[in-house]
Amino acid sequence: MEIFQVVGLGLIAAVLVVILKEEKPEIALQVTVVVGVIIFLFMLGKINSVLTVLKNLARKANIDLLFLTTLLKIVGIAYIAEFGAQVCRDAGSNAIASKIEFAGKVLIMILAVPIVFSILELVLQIMP
Repeated sequence: MEIFQVVGLGLIAAVLVVILKEEKPEIALQVTVVVGVIIFLFMLGKINSVLTVLKNLARKANIDLLFLTTLLKIVGIAYIAEFGAQVCRDAGSNAIASKIEFAGKVLIMILAVPIVFSILELVLQIMP
């Protein structure tokens, strides 16, 4: 199971980071970032499988792929912003982490506007 590999890598990295933080804090941060990227790359294949299934379901349900694409972009922004914010927090930069989260929320809101607009148009069409 892949989860054991991910957790094992994470635990080894966590122990390594704890040891390195006292001697070489800059290397500890680099280990944190590298392990995070490795885990993300390890999961890319799984993410691709999910995207393929979602696209097929959207086609079968006659859902505009623009909506699915937008939703997937929103999820991607949320994950990337969270990852960046956590790395900043690990480095002790809570203020920068908060700004990254804020930027992610703004970008999500911008991407959501067309979907909200379409929903409102649909509601207006249904109402007499």
